[in-house]
Amino acid sequence: MAFTAQDVKKLREMTNVGMMDCKKALQATDGDMDAAIDWLREKGLAKAAKKAGRVAAEGVAYAAVIDGVGVVIEVNSETDFAAKTGAFLDLVKNLAKVVATQNPADVEALKGCKYPDSNLTVTEILQEKVMSIGENIQIRRFARFADNTSVAYVHAGGTHGVLVNLAVTGDIDVTEIGKNVAMQIAAMNPKYWDKSLVPQADVDHEMQVQVALMDNDPKMASKPAQIKEKIAAGKLNAFYKENCLLQQDFVRSDLFQGSVEGYIADAAKKLGGTVKFVDAVHYTKGEGIEKKADDFAAEVAAQIAGAQK
Repeated sequence: MAFTAQDVKKLREMTNVGMMDCKKALQATDGDMDAAIDWLREKGLAKAAKKAGRVAAEGVAYAAVIDGVGVVIEVNSETDFAAKTGAFLDLVKNLAKVVATQNPADVEALKGCKYPDSNLTVTEILQEKVMSIGENIQIRRFARFADNTSVAYVHAGGTHGVLVNLAVTGDIDVTEIGKNVAMQIAAMNPKYWDKSLVPQADVDHEMQVQVALMDNDPKMASKPAQIKEKIAAGKLNAFYKENCLLQQDFVRSDLFQGSVEGYIADAAKKLGGTVKFVDAVHYTKGEGIEKKADDFAAEVAAQIAGAQK
């Protein structure tokens, strides 16, 4: 598999490793991006990298709790300018209301739902909004929590929408706990919620990486395989701490020093109740969507050429 200079640049952005080492990694792995990340890790040059595509699309990731029902939704537009208009934001909020009250099964079902304070369907309203706003508008995804206690968090005007679902005992207000956990999720983007949820295949893969790392270390290479495996197993806690929400260090160290799991238990105890993290959904605006990189100069030239015909 061939690779390009853009692939080298992307690998560098994902791993913070120098260009030459990134190039060597891609050469060694025949251009396979995931394998190149492992190659760099095994050489001790990089930590685990986030492999999600870079955010490119515009729109809003929005979360809210409506009559006790938690909703998180992503709606995309063509430009950031359109996404910040009042008309677009009202549309997103009303779509969240439809999800909360009418419980559609998926995006297609949502489009067939009745739009709030209207005799029109969501599809018909979308058509009107496309005409009035002047851009293509797409509902990309949504999630809904009807049970337990949900707390919503929207970061930076809609770059991230996070919905946290908590099981609560005791008459306590867990809004602050939920928002602090949601902020942790938005900031750290953990791959798993808890170490118990990490698939065995991922654990085995991490063990292989750690053993390979020792194989490439002159001080460790000569140690018996059994010793290397024991050391690798001991390093899994560091893997969990980096990749699992509840095992991560709580970023608000001014409030609590320790893991997120420890923060939740401590904060709940201070309020006189108990809180258990159940689930969460984290949407990053445009995550994984490739946006066309328009050549503005070429676009203007094309318009001029068209006008001259």
